[in-house]
Amino acid sequence: MRVLRVGERALLVELADGAAAEALHTEVLRRRAAGVLSGVREVVPAARTVLLDGVDEPVRLAAELPGWELRPGHARVGEVVEVPVRYDGPDLAEVAARWGVPAAEAVRIHSSAEYRVAFCGFAPGFGYLTGLGARYEVPRRATPRTAVPAGAVALAGPYTGVYPRSSPGGWQLIGTTDVVLWDTGREPAALLSPGTRVRFVPARDGLAGTGAGR
Repeated sequence: MRVLRVGERALLVELADGAAAEALHTEVLRRRAAGVLSGVREVVPAARTVLLDGVDEPVRLAAELPGWELRPGHARVGEVVEVPVRYDGPDLAEVAARWGVPAAEAVRIHSSAEYRVAFCGFAPGFGYLTGLGARYEVPRRATPRTAVPAGAVALAGPYTGVYPRSSPGGWQLIGTTDVVLWDTGREPAALLSPGTRVRFVPARDGLAGTGAGR
């Protein structure tokens, strides 16, 4: 762990990998919820870092952080957001082949896991979800698509993601959903935020839903 000062009241914590960043993010949220960590107004996780902003006592916290015990995995807090999915993506067969299973089994594997939003980025509302397991990691496409439709459910490396709007992208597309990931008329606008628990539910009768329940 490496703790860096950022301005007068922020700390950037660099971790060894994504799992360690998730563990630190979880521990920060746990301590805040328990009332034993005050004076931290904003927590922003990323792939291998966690930014703590609005810190009342940055010098003290910077000295304490390396001594924290970070537990592997993440606490199961909060209700689960369910995302209905039509597993009709053009790359589903290729993903299944990489996993060495039929397409139907690939759907079962993907929809059986519980995910957590590790961090957000790329586009408003786009969450990088972990939970599928290292054995199911897949590479990005060698040639990215110039346009991926909104609602595409995709895999790349250790992450699952849902494209909130049409954009170029190189992830492996395995399905689609009608759930709205980013809506400025909603509070909060983002359906998925860091720490949110998520499950992908195979859509019934070809319907992929217009909302998500907690």
